[in-house]
Amino acid sequence: MPPDPKEITVAVDVGGTQMRAALVRGDGEIVLRRVLPTPRNAHVPTELTDLISSVARHVVDGERRAGRVVVGLPGQVDYRAGTLLWAPHLPESWPGQLSVESLRQIVGLPVQLANDADLAAVGEAYFGSGRDYRDVAYITISTGIGAGFVFGGRLLHGGRSLGELGHTIIDWKAWQRHLPATLEKLASGTGLTRMAIEAGLGALSGERINQLVRHGDDIALQLWGHAVSAAAIGIANLSMAFSPEVVILGGGLGLQPNFFSAVGDAFARDVPEEMPPPPLLAAKLGDNAGLVGAARWAAATD
Repeated sequence: MPPDPKEITVAVDVGGTQMRAALVRGDGEIVLRRVLPTPRNAHVPTELTDLISSVARHVVDGERRAGRVVVGLPGQVDYRAGTLLWAPHLPESWPGQLSVESLRQIVGLPVQLANDADLAAVGEAYFGSGRDYRDVAYITISTGIGAGFVFGGRLLHGGRSLGELGHTIIDWKAWQRHLPATLEKLASGTGLTRMAIEAGLGALSGERINQLVRHGDDIALQLWGHAVSAAAIGIANLSMAFSPEVVILGGGLGLQPNFFSAVGDAFARDVPEEMPPPPLLAAKLGDNAGLVGAARWAAATD
């Protein structure tokens, strides 16, 4: 049964840089949206819980009150226990404090926790670039790297969230030498910043490195090329492991036009000729994908 379009969900998407909270209708329409920076050193997630509570209490004229909360978090989620196991881009103390039960007591509504890439995958599969496909793989390249898979309208997961693509090893020789070897270390925004520091450019953001790329800076072009190659290898591995009909690329870095096009070209070259690559599409919903995914979270996971 399709969800009631008038049903209201409090959707929360916590990233390494920003925390977003919204009221979302069952048809995916966002009727209220608020954004705050993600605290870097807060020992208690008070700013997050205050944001959730403020949105949950809000009633938009002509709309129902929110009936539940879905919180997307950037780390591995234990779906059976309703807890966050670890999250490398959040303050170290938060995972032990963010659970279904603790948030329910604060907000006073039923709460579900989700891996943020899983939540965005549901949004893109139901409402975005994947809506015309049955088997959808979603990858986000931003502060970190994550992936989610919606096959036949259902999110793929076990007791825990899967698709921790960013932490897969793609350079085994570097791994043997205890050097950066995972996809996230080599292709994410934080990975680009680390490479910029090592190259003597300073602690530049991915956006600033992209500006240098567009101006033809030789060092920036070299770093950009390394990140593109690593991202293409990661997507090729994802494609080989899951055989999706389509791969959707999102995230602040992933959606940069020159990054997206270069990754698409390299990805097509990295897949064996005997196995034509699935189409690589740009995410349609941008940073709203996780928020919109909350509207169909129950349908995709029940």
